[in-house]
Amino acid sequence: MLGGYAGVMARADRPGPPEGAGADVFSRMCASRELFQHVTGRWGALVLVALRDNCTAMRFGELRRRVDGISDRMLSHTLTQLERDGVVARTVRSAIPPHVDYTLTPLGQKMSDPLSALIEIIEAELPNVLEARSAHGAGNSTRA
Repeated sequence: MLGGYAGVMARADRPGPPEGAGADVFSRMCASRELFQHVTGRWGALVLVALRDNCTAMRFGELRRRVDGISDRMLSHTLTQLERDGVVARTVRSAIPPHVDYTLTPLGQKMSDPLSALIEIIEAELPNVLEARSAHGAGNSTRA
C-alpha cells in the first residue's frame, strides 16, 4: 500500500476508496494505481530521477537530452501527468522567449529517492543480469 489516500484525486472512472479505507494500488478502481503507473512507468521514473540528480531546476531541452530516447511529445505528456499528480512543479519565468523550469515537489523528491536507489542496483547488477540472460538463452535453444 502506498501511503494514505489524502491528496490523491480520483478520476471519474477511478473512484476513491470507501470512507475510512486507505488507498489500495492493487485495486483497479483506486486512483493510486494511476499515480503508480505515472511514477513507475519507463519515462516517469527516468524524468523523476533526472530531476532528482540535477538538484536544480531543469528546462525541457535539458530533460530531453538527459532522458535519451524520449520524444518531445512523450516528455511533454509525462511532465503534464507528473505535474497534475503534484510530483513535478512547472515554473514559467518572464523572459523572451518564455523560460520554463521543472523541479520536483517534496512529494516528487520522496518518490524519486527509492527510484534512484533501484536504478543504482540495476546498473550495479547489470553484468549478472546479462550473464543470466545469456545462460537462459543458451538453455532455451534446446527447447521445442
